Amino acid sequence: MSMLRVENLHKTYGEKDLFNHISFNIEEKDRIGLIGVNGTGKSTLLKVLAGIEGKEDGQLYHSNNFEIEYLPQEPQLKEELTVLDQVYFGEATIMRVMREYESALLELEKNPLDEGLQNKVAKVQEKMDEAEAWDANTIAKTILTKLGITDFTRQVRHLSGGQKKRVAIANALIQPVDLLLLDEPTNHLDNDTIEWLEQFLANYRGALLLITHDRYFLNRVTNRIFELDQGSLYQYEGNYELFLEKRAEREEIASQRQTKLNNLLRREIAWLKRGAKARTTKQKARIQRVEKLQEEKYVTEKGDLDFAIGSTRLGKDVIELSQVTKTLDGKRLFHNLDYLVVPGERLGIIGPNGSGKSTLLNVIAGRVAPDSGHVKVGETVKIGYYTQEHEDLDSSIRIIDYIKEIAEVVHTVDGRVITAEQMLERFLFDRPMQWTYIHRLSGGERRRLYLLKVLMGEPNVLFLDEPTNDLDTQTLTVLEDYLDQFPGVVVTVSHDRYFLDRVVEKLLVFEGDGQVSRYFGSYSELMEERKSQEDVKSSTPSTENKENLRENKESKQEKPKKLSYKDQQEWDQIEDKIAALEEKKEQLEKGIIDAGSNLDEIRDLYDEQKKVEEALDSAMERWEELSLLVEEIESARNN
Repeated sequence: MSMLRVENLHKTYGEKDLFNHISFNIEEKDRIGLIGVNGTGKSTLLKVLAGIEGKEDGQLYHSNNFEIEYLPQEPQLKEELTVLDQVYFGEATIMRVMREYESALLELEKNPLDEGLQNKVAKVQEKMDEAEAWDANTIAKTILTKLGITDFTRQVRHLSGGQKKRVAIANALIQPVDLLLLDEPTNHLDNDTIEWLEQFLANYRGALLLITHDRYFLNRVTNRIFELDQGSLYQYEGNYELFLEKRAEREEIASQRQTKLNNLLRREIAWLKRGAKARTTKQKARIQRVEKLQEEKYVTEKGDLDFAIGSTRLGKDVIELSQVTKTLDGKRLFHNLDYLVVPGERLGIIGPNGSGKSTLLNVIAGRVAPDSGHVKVGETVKIGYYTQEHEDLDSSIRIIDYIKEIAEVVHTVDGRVITAEQMLERFLFDRPMQWTYIHRLSGGERRRLYLLKVLMGEPNVLFLDEPTNDLDTQTLTVLEDYLDQFPGVVVTVSHDRYFLDRVVEKLLVFEGDGQVSRYFGSYSELMEERKSQEDVKSSTPSTENKENLRENKESKQEKPKKLSYKDQQEWDQIEDKIAALEEKKEQLEKGIIDAGSNLDEIRDLYDEQKKVEEALDSAMERWEELSLLVEEIESARNN
């Protein structure tokens, strides 16, 4: 039997269906990722399951002792409590006992010779034994330490926003519940903390249902994916990677059905235009059929960008930092920093929270003055700045009017004109929604609209400060596609590992104490390199064995290899072979679309496409084998 069964859940927001009679089950040990465009009702679904919001129809079935814990995006903590009191907050017996134990222990620490307090602690320790609370107590303190909270007696009111989020996460993780609901748990966490959380959740005893924009986190933690799309719920077995494959299949089928529908509708309309003389019953039925066909629609548009948006011309001089230093509240953020931003640069800025990343962006943008040093900005530079702060949007105007205040059209690199309506569509605001008033938008939808406003200004230098915090995975994919074709400079502060790997080519790494290092490569490459360095350090041989190891290595060293004649011939031709197969695959895909409703032709083309795809996969695998062999030979020659 399922741990939780949801049947025919229905809820609306105004005229919009959030859940159109959706049904699903949650089993023990499920790790479910909930995804969908902002505004589709992801957070609302979690609140309905947690009993915080009501439903208009549907039933939730579970056992009487079923327990749920919900972690919202912006947790509401009790300001007067200490960190430990807040972490142990809850009505479960184990939580009450741990609170009592920590309180008694704190009293005893202040008066260690008080026999009454000693007895009190002893009695509470017995309660801890009975409640089997020692492991939970240890786990709680370990979690806090891993999350960067070490002062357990500090009051919540004195914590930063990021620290409060960590305390709330710790509280949620130690609750003795059957189902844990997490709404964007990775927001405002640095990369090391996110990686630790991934490992912790892998061994979590209950079931999980979580919302996150972090696609690496989603891929590594989940074993099922729920997708909310226009009131419907689609369920997929597997992690995020498998979901992408299966959703692509679903959208391809929907696209084929839409093509078939369009062809059928075209034939029906053509028949009507030829015109039978009288409005016979048969003719009326034919008209009704056309009307019904016109109402049908398979949604396949996902906001893909098929053009490169132009930007204001950018000269050779972009931005130059010379000996720039900044200290904040007595803490040195960066010291004597030199850096030259060049045209076409894709720069990521990473480091722990509070290390000065956003401050550096503000210094470069001229919003904050450096303590010393100079920032030179080129005359042709036009900065578009997407900030962490939520811009106050005029909620009394419509979406389309808000965007048109910035620009009614933008221009592509090749000179075409793209209207504001078209840009809104590509950022997931369809035509009917464009006439919606801003006050009806969710927080995530407002952030998406604000992002589009920044892009509509056609900047040639784009600053993105934590863009992934409030944007859903689909919007991030659209943004990444946009940036792939963006001809200007991109500088981004982010803790999102996937986004960094997709977007940036160089990194500024905040190391602490004002030190900032440079790295040429992706975030994952940097992490792999650092891990390798740590592994080397941990496995460094003792001095007495180094000479023996060196002699053994030299004795085993082989002469440089070389490719066989056959392999060399294959290596010289394989890239052309791959290109030809890819071109053939594209031709077949186009042929399938052009075939319309000709099922026989489609079947033949699909069979051929499958063979080409298998040949392409085989060629790619062989290319990888040969390229590794070539690298090994070249490395041996160089050494």
